[in-house]
Amino acid sequence: MTVTLRVVLDQLVTPTSRDLAEASSSLAQALVDTAPRGCDVAAIVPSPGLPDDSGISGLSGETRLSMRRRELAASWQLGVAPGIGRGLIHSPTPLAPLVRHDRVNETHQIVVTLWDLRAWETPDELPKAEVLAQRALLSRVGKHADAVVVPTHAMAQRLAEVAKAKLVSKVRVIGGAPVTGFRAPSDAVGRLRALDLPTSFLSIAGGAAASDGLPAAFAGVAAAGWTGDVVVIDVPEGEEPAVADIASAAGISEARVHARGSLDQWDRAAVLSHGAVFIAPSTRTDWPWRAVDALAVGVPIVAVNTAVHREVLADAAVYAEADELGGAVARALGEDAERLRVLAGDRAKGFAWQSCADRVWALHAEL
Repeated sequence: MTVTLRVVLDQLVTPTSRDLAEASSSLAQALVDTAPRGCDVAAIVPSPGLPDDSGISGLSGETRLSMRRRELAASWQLGVAPGIGRGLIHSPTPLAPLVRHDRVNETHQIVVTLWDLRAWETPDELPKAEVLAQRALLSRVGKHADAVVVPTHAMAQRLAEVAKAKLVSKVRVIGGAPVTGFRAPSDAVGRLRALDLPTSFLSIAGGAAASDGLPAAFAGVAAAGWTGDVVVIDVPEGEEPAVADIASAAGISEARVHARGSLDQWDRAAVLSHGAVFIAPSTRTDWPWRAVDALAVGVPIVAVNTAVHREVLADAAVYAEADELGGAVARALGEDAERLRVLAGDRAKGFAWQSCADRVWALHAEL
């Protein structure tokens, strides 16, 4: 008898986050590739179903629901999940058909994944409706999920501070990884040209939100004496002027700052691989997507000294407090540059979706 693990892939139909879409696709393919004997992988998707270019091969089936993603999310958040059926269900995001079930007698499992805790850590940076929705969803997770995957022990500890004990007992730590195949593209210079970017710069990720840490990052760039350009990626639409203002306040002219939004994996790899240093200034316990990408392309990293950065980056970064980044940037540009490149390459080997998939299969076997 074949055991089927069904993966919720709503992000591949109607993505709300490029990172979540890439993680969903990469994990699903890795689950297919690492499926134990007698097991296979299928998809649960909203209407109109998986696109032809989903990038996943080998799925055994597809549970295509009649609702589009927006309606599906609203339905599932209310505990209404028609057409799902029973079996093993894994969601690479918090969205899942969380309903009352009997894991033992019905052989029904539901596992969800949390990548950030923004609704608790920085609620003032989110729309009130989104905060309420995320908190309500976590309440359902605590009641009905059989396990909750978080990417770091630091997040597990933070979750223990904001969630009920019943949910905390369900937490398992399984990290993330760069999107499968992430590497510096052969046409990187051409991609930078198409993005209207220089070929020499420092790179940062984030927007105008206080927890993104751009004021500290720009202050560190200025204190390090860097006189070249600075590229900021993952800037939310409409926040470009605010990013320029933050840079100006730190003494970096607007002409030297290049703000770009969410980039596809090849443009992102082109930017990160050409940066002299990548600065990770966020103080949240989110999974540090861009810092892990920077590891994969072997760039020196400067990170704010947080539990998440220490856990994920280990010795492949120079750490400093938020108000003392200047010295760390100077070291990463100078005496520590080559050492950090080597350490980044070594550390990157520890992040692969295949190993994540192995642990997901082990988790469902445990349950």
